[in-house]
Amino acid sequence: MSEFYPEGELINTEENRRLTADEQRLRECILSGKILEAPCVVCDSRHNLIVDLGFIKGIIPRIEGAIGIDDGTTKDIALISRVNKAVCFKITAVVNNEYGGKTAILSRKMAQRECIKNYISKLTPGDIINAKVTHLEQFGCFVDIGCGIPSLIPIDAISVSRINHPSNRISVGQNIKAIVKSIDNSKVTLSHKELLGTWAENAALFKTGETVTGYIRSIENYGIFVELTPNLAGLAELKDGVHINQHASVFIKAIIPEKMKVKLIIVDAFDSGCSLVRDAKDGGFRYFIDSGRLDSWVYSTPESDKIIKTVF
Repeated sequence: MSEFYPEGELINTEENRRLTADEQRLRECILSGKILEAPCVVCDSRHNLIVDLGFIKGIIPRIEGAIGIDDGTTKDIALISRVNKAVCFKITAVVNNEYGGKTAILSRKMAQRECIKNYISKLTPGDIINAKVTHLEQFGCFVDIGCGIPSLIPIDAISVSRINHPSNRISVGQNIKAIVKSIDNSKVTLSHKELLGTWAENAALFKTGETVTGYIRSIENYGIFVELTPNLAGLAELKDGVHINQHASVFIKAIIPEKMKVKLIIVDAFDSGCSLVRDAKDGGFRYFIDSGRLDSWVYSTPESDKIIKTVF
């Protein structure tokens, strides 16, 4: 297991609380190089990050706030957005301040460099890793893969079932699993859908004749696509009064492995506020694979003429 985690995962651990409890332990961390976490409470006018260590304040100078700040490849918004969130850092010094007290001098950039050297640089395509969602864009979701190092999951790699926006599937702050798709220098691109099961694995969760809950993802002139799981959608007959992103009760008319199709009939549709069903983004994903690595993944069924495959 990696010793490097997305920011926020260490802050409440017993070890982190112990090492940030007093000056002596902080000074010991200067020598050990231990990565710690504490809440960022202020980003001052010079974009230095002020960190609350409980008994004293810490400061992360702007230039030490993140890799890339010095050359402009990382924008200052990356610092501003850390306010009211946990930040990771290494302690470089404990000094006397102008008020007669002590201030800890910290470096987030040093923690990130160590994470890249000892963890991220050793990743290979197919590795399954932990990630934490940091923000969403129309084209995908950005995640923290360790010490605030960002990575992208493109929207079409979040799930097999198509979504209009990452917020349909994932929420900021959510801890997820991801799989390394490609590495270009130190830039890591991730995927997610391969961990959510093949067509057959998802179809096995359902039986013909059942009535189950789904989500209406698109409406075409030939039918309505209803998502049963993030990696399985079925086609329902057209029904009046239905719109995209509603929950639906659907009757499973047929499951056809050789065509990778599920035929449905919509019994009822209702807005999410009326539903007792929790979205995956609220309750977490069902992962069919959540550790190790994959060389390849085949979504399609053996009976199907169509091959849907990812090679890492």
